[in-house]
Amino acid sequence: MSRRPAVRLGSIALLMLALSACNGRGGPNVGSARAAAEAVPVTTLTLVEEPWNDVLSALGTVTAHESVTMTAKVSEVVQQVHFDSGDEVAAGATLITLSGNQQHAALQAAEAEAADAERQYNRGMELVRQQLIARATLDTQRATLDAARARVAQMRADIGDRSIRAPFAGTLGIRQVSPGALVTPGTVIATLDDISRVYVDFPVPEARLSNLQRDERLTATSVAWPGREFEGKVETIDARIDPDTRAVTVRGMFPNPGRELRPGMLMQVRLQLPQRQALVLPEIAVVQVGSDSFVWRARDDNTVERVDVRPGSRVSGRVAVDDGLRAGDRIVVDGTSKLRAGTLIVDESAAAKGVPPAVGDGQG
Repeated sequence: MSRRPAVRLGSIALLMLALSACNGRGGPNVGSARAAAEAVPVTTLTLVEEPWNDVLSALGTVTAHESVTMTAKVSEVVQQVHFDSGDEVAAGATLITLSGNQQHAALQAAEAEAADAERQYNRGMELVRQQLIARATLDTQRATLDAARARVAQMRADIGDRSIRAPFAGTLGIRQVSPGALVTPGTVIATLDDISRVYVDFPVPEARLSNLQRDERLTATSVAWPGREFEGKVETIDARIDPDTRAVTVRGMFPNPGRELRPGMLMQVRLQLPQRQALVLPEIAVVQVGSDSFVWRARDDNTVERVDVRPGSRVSGRVAVDDGLRAGDRIVVDGTSKLRAGTLIVDESAAAKGVPPAVGDGQG
């Protein structure tokens, strides 16, 4: 029992002598070689400010310049239909005529009453000049004439409700009624859209509100027309910002002479903002993990550190960084997948120019 501590002390002493001998035979060189072997080859880019045009991209929905759903105002039977689905119609064109026999008969009766009331009034005026009747009688006849004329106007308006007309020129949708059908107030007859030009409404973050101006140029694409680009301009900027999304709705106007764009269509809209100076780097240099975006910045000792950034707009594989970096920073472009904070790197972009990378000076 008393000899076991002595045996343990002897083993520890032998181990310490062995480690000392290893270090004495070139420990620093071994460490340097190991560091060189473990260095990750990467390419880097030194950031400089350059001219940049921000491009905002958003999804927007097409709406017609003018749009209405044609409905009946009264309960009546359809007498005639004057259009087919998809027709182009002029403003004021008659679309539907409803049966109105009772209304025409009532109009004739009202016109007869109005004519008789007008004769009675004219006769009364003559009698008043001859002082054969009192002035109050003439006033009563005048009121009767006015009431008769009002009934005529009412009957004509009632008959007018039985002719449904286009309020503006446009394209009709699918016809929903046929002759002989009974329609009631609210029955849909067809849709009417003026799509000679269309609107596209899309959201823009409130941070970009100061960059928005009317008449700014817009471009838009749609999956319905592959390879086709439509050009328009900013028509209106909404007066309010949505408190939930913190975005403002922008309305763009697009000429549509060929009627290719239809209401309800989804469009990818691009808005080019005025030129500014920005730090720009390749998109592959920005690492995205969840909602976090960061880059790897090379330090003077050829190790890397993580820097959180706020990417801006992206164009042709390049992205402007709005926050987190400054001019002169050396950013890792290729090889980011193998990096961790403090990882040693070999800058192959520098080696390609004949500059030997520093991976250790051999002094430990």
